[in-house]
Amino acid sequence: MTKIALSSLMSLETYHKQRPEFRQKALQHRRNRTVFVGPNVTLQFEDELTIRYQIQEMLRIEKTFDEEGIQDELDAYNPLVPDGSNLKCTMLIEFVDIEERKIALAKMSGVEHRTYIQVAGHDRVYAIADEDLERSNEEKTSAVHFMRFEFTADMVNSFKQGVPIAMGVDHKAYSHRIDEIAPETQGALAADFT
Repeated sequence: MTKIALSSLMSLETYHKQRPEFRQKALQHRRNRTVFVGPNVTLQFEDELTIRYQIQEMLRIEKTFDEEGIQDELDAYNPLVPDGSNLKCTMLIEFVDIEERKIALAKMSGVEHRTYIQVAGHDRVYAIADEDLERSNEEKTSAVHFMRFEFTADMVNSFKQGVPIAMGVDHKAYSHRIDEIAPETQGALAADFT
């Protein structure tokens, strides 16, 4: 996939005018790119549109209009756009109760490295997580992680052909698996392998 260039972004004024429509489009697009693994883990798979939306929102919130500031956002978010042989996602670990979340995050240290995708007929592909900075330590993990899943050419071909795709987490404190993601999700994610 093509990385997002500074010249392709909307100005703050243009984005302000187009935001309601663009936001609706991005949120609708994200629905087929979201997988819930058990009750507390959400994987939101990123692509050019989801990252473009995130960048435009950050520029709007921070009122960034200078080229250097915009380039900083591009440098931060462009690594989350898939490269053609991989899928990239944001992992969200969610607990409504604050105290329950503290306890769970303490038990789930390293969970990001135990998250996988499995193309039927192939081995599990475990996430390469948080390449920008470490978000777990011996005491706890973060509620947000950024992940990359690298696939072989055979796995990509199988994925595109529609064989079942499983996703899961096999951590001692959190173990859940989806044996087969929804066909519309698989179709949306298969488009990342271009």
